[in-house]
Amino acid sequence: MSCNTSVTRVQLVSSVGQAPRVPVHLLPCEIEHEGPAQVSQYLTATTKNSKQGILKIDKGNQSFVHFYPTTEKTVSFRGRGLKGQELSCPQGYTGLVLKEINKPGSDQEDRTVKLSSVFDKLTYWNLETPPNSDDTVVMAMDWPELAEAIHGPVED
Repeated sequence: MSCNTSVTRVQLVSSVGQAPRVPVHLLPCEIEHEGPAQVSQYLTATTKNSKQGILKIDKGNQSFVHFYPTTEKTVSFRGRGLKGQELSCPQGYTGLVLKEINKPGSDQEDRTVKLSSVFDKLTYWNLETPPNSDDTVVMAMDWPELAEAIHGPVED
């Protein structure tokens, strides 16, 4: 059994507050391109309001289950139907777009990445299936709130 001891270093050339804010799309495919793209030229989505939204649980003295109304986006990308939804980063968090400066020769070597831009919301896309609360990215966005509820101070 081997142990991976590589380190990833993040270079903050400018502060997070000074980095440009960009729209971010999470696609269900791999595109062999690195860098900016003219997304608005190729991904012009139609939108419709959804009556069923994402299930959320509030923290506090009581737990409530409720639905947030959402807007489902649809688009065709390279002939395939995509259905998407815009998600905000959890409160108090900012998303970082990092760019690898030099690629290591193996997974044992250290990596260095630099801050390219930031985002406070992203649009994630599913291949032909509507977005729902079971999508991994939705559950990931709920994690900070859940972690705080688990690890935070206990109120009597």
